[in-house]
Amino acid sequence: MTTVSGSPALPEGKAATLLRGLCVGAAALMVQAAVLLAMGQPIICTCGTVKLWQGAVLSSENSQHLTDWYTFSHVIHGFGFYFLTWTILPRASLLLRLALAVGLEVGWEILENSPYVIERYRQSALAQGYVGDSVINSLSDTLAMTLGFLLARLLPVPATVSLALAMELAVGYWIRDNLALNVIQLIAPIEAISIWQMGL
Repeated sequence: MTTVSGSPALPEGKAATLLRGLCVGAAALMVQAAVLLAMGQPIICTCGTVKLWQGAVLSSENSQHLTDWYTFSHVIHGFGFYFLTWTILPRASLLLRLALAVGLEVGWEILENSPYVIERYRQSALAQGYVGDSVINSLSDTLAMTLGFLLARLLPVPATVSLALAMELAVGYWIRDNLALNVIQLIAPIEAISIWQMGL
């Protein structure tokens, strides 16, 4: 089947599945935004502007704009969720596994902006003034995870692993933080790491 322009069209069954997937994804993002708003998180940065990139970590605008250094961590979330769902549900469709990944990411984004987790983050040298994410930043994080999930589907495993390591090393070098250090400092803060990070 072709479209009016002559380009191939998706079979009706696949088109319907894709449409359902998009609707589920949009609904998940709407729930995420609604919950964060109910929790008191601002829609955009309280500075009143929306930036594509926020590069200053030690800033009240960190985690308030569309992307920042921690966006790379959410791409790696997508890598991890792809391989997790592929391992646990190898026979499931890609859209079902992506829906589960989005659900996990949305759940984390909500938990991350809870008072308990925000307070835990504040024990880190780089997050002492952290007040949670703006809604657009949180939604962008979920989209970054989705990008990572789809990249993991398209790329060979060695390329995905190499890309994850490259992002971790590069971000760790530039801001003295990355996904691994973030998890360590959230679960069991290490004073030596905090001291090193304070030298940024």
